[in-house]
Amino acid sequence: MEKKNNMTLGITLIILSAVCTSFGQLFWKISSINILYLLIGFFLYGIGALLMIVALKFGQLSVIQPLMCVSYVFALIIGYIFLGEVVSPMELIGIVIIIAGVISIARGGKNE
Repeated sequence: MEKKNNMTLGITLIILSAVCTSFGQLFWKISSINILYLLIGFFLYGIGALLMIVALKFGQLSVIQPLMCVSYVFALIIGYIFLGEVVSPMELIGIVIIIAGVISIARGGKNE
């Protein structure tokens, strides 16, 4: 049971890491507006990196590391919401495939 809880914690941390790094990249993109945004971007990206390191402690590398690809999903959503970027049907299909893969990998790791 403890292994399962550790894996759940690792998965949660890696998803938070992906959110932080995606928002960090958003702040880097808009940093031409204000130097403070650049610093916020570095801070968020650094927090994301620290969360990833901690997440690796709680699960198998072969499960935790591939889950970082949800950052692509978050980046696409953030770009759409905050930057007004257009999301194509192919990108939506890609998101569905990424999410299906993440769920498959996460469930596979929990059963071990």
